[in-house]
Amino acid sequence: MANVAFLGLGVMGAPMAGHLVRAGHSVTVYNRTAAKAQAWAARHGGATAPTPAQAASGADFVMACLGNDDDLRGVCTGPDGAFAGMARGAVFVDHTTVSASVTRDLAAIAAQSGISFVDAPVSGGQAGAENGQLVVMCGGDAAAYARAEPVIAAYAKLCKRLGESGAGQLTKMVNQICIAGVVQGLAEALNFAERAGLDGREVVEVIGGGAAGSWQMVNRYQTMLDDHFEHGFAVDWMRKDLGICLAAANETGTSLPMTAMVDQFYKDVQNMGGGRWDTSALFKRMRKLNG
Repeated sequence: MANVAFLGLGVMGAPMAGHLVRAGHSVTVYNRTAAKAQAWAARHGGATAPTPAQAASGADFVMACLGNDDDLRGVCTGPDGAFAGMARGAVFVDHTTVSASVTRDLAAIAAQSGISFVDAPVSGGQAGAENGQLVVMCGGDAAAYARAEPVIAAYAKLCKRLGESGAGQLTKMVNQICIAGVVQGLAEALNFAERAGLDGREVVEVIGGGAAGSWQMVNRYQTMLDDHFEHGFAVDWMRKDLGICLAAANETGTSLPMTAMVDQFYKDVQNMGGGRWDTSALFKRMRKLNG
């Protein structure tokens, strides 16, 4: 078993850190809001630290699940950052969805201190984190990944290295591009069914077992039809992720017309007051457009 620090105890990080404790690892947590870290420790029995550097001191692995590029950079660098507390040979595993460029920058900074950096964004949402069923897509040094994979297994149903530093983040971008298109397609389809006088539930019962079936259809069609969106992966976070995708596409000269369009549809949802609604709220937008 390993000494592990976990930085960031949001809806994803808190259950992930809990799985590490249940797997037998010694876990120290840090959260920007100290009360949240203390509440987590009271529930799971782990330790807390007032700074990322102190949490990382003595850790074999430092896991992070934060908000964005700036959050990650702030937690990693500086006198109180995780890198300052990590020993040579330790491995930093980043589960945040961020740009590949910040990943490569931080990996280079870490390497100067003999620290390995594995980018390891996740898919599966809050339910996947709570149930220990996340898909983890990784980039970075192969040897460091091999060391980290058994620890990540505490909350993953699938974990795979896709290449060197940044490959995990690029794969997560592919994941988000796919989701954006599927959710918009499902929103349009269910709206069409309603407008045509069909029972959406019966329609999904028929088509869900065929080529049209998807995770989004299975897990979101009922809540979409029930006009329930106070759950799941927030629109605000999806727009952040799609912004990363579109910026990377601009850098590589790749055309993402569907992604750009759906990103604007999510902007419409934000303007409806739905920034914290689940990404399936694209259906609510469709209903509004059609009266």
